[in-house]
Amino acid sequence: MKSSVHPLVSVSELASALESNAPPALLDVRWKIDGPPGISSYRAGHIPGAVFVDLDTALAGLPGAAGRHPLPEMADFEAAMRAAGVDADRSVVVCDEADGTIAARAWWLLRYHGHPHARVLDGGFRAWQESGKPVSIGDDSAQAPGNFRARPGHMAMVDAAGAAELAASGVLLDARAPARYRGETEPIDPVAGHIPGALSAPTAQNVTATGLFKSAEELRDRFSALGVVFAAGGAGSAETAVGAYCGSGVTAAHEVLALELAGAAAALYVGSWSGWIADPARPVATGPQPSRAG
Repeated sequence: MKSSVHPLVSVSELASALESNAPPALLDVRWKIDGPPGISSYRAGHIPGAVFVDLDTALAGLPGAAGRHPLPEMADFEAAMRAAGVDADRSVVVCDEADGTIAARAWWLLRYHGHPHARVLDGGFRAWQESGKPVSIGDDSAQAPGNFRARPGHMAMVDAAGAAELAASGVLLDARAPARYRGETEPIDPVAGHIPGALSAPTAQNVTATGLFKSAEELRDRFSALGVVFAAGGAGSAETAVGAYCGSGVTAAHEVLALELAGAAAALYVGSWSGWIADPARPVATGPQPSRAG
């Protein structure tokens, strides 16, 4: 789904929008795999008016053969967004701690389910706080229910077979840390390695040291070096079929967002590595980047 709305919003733009006659719905999705719970960080300080939305319960279904963070059921996602005050015709801004890795998951889900006006706060809560903007403590989650209606299918998505096809004939990017890609370590899933033919493209390289996304030109150069062929002029779409995966389909959405900023539409393999290895018959590769990556 193409959207006329730029997927990022700056701190200053958000501050102005929150003071306007039509403020956006603001979702705080802070989460860390090793804790503390995101709600604790939210209550310790958040952007005024933000509503906490939990990754595990609102932005994912129950873990299983489809991976650790499969898509939530459509009705469950719709209900969670309505409870957070999301309307069909009201813009939405999603905020995480800093680098957008969790916020991108919510952005992707909103876009996938048909909301064209979802954006990510560039730099997250940290950028807001460091800019000297006001911070609320406690719980601001009491919101008038929204009227958002989920209509799935508006963003590209692939299953395991589709991911394998992308790895063979397109570009499949592995968004995890390089050591996990190479199979040298696996702190979360029971099998180490990567999908054969996938290329290592850790999301940490999409952002600056402060968590802001790199420029479109920098991102385009990065993905071009990984084999993504962009349309003439560097905008619109890629001539290469592109997809992304990670451990459980969360940070891979960050890769999809970075690719959109660069000018390429990419498919998300939601099941990702945790879904891939659920079938022991699927092949596993280890070692460094394939030579075709350059």
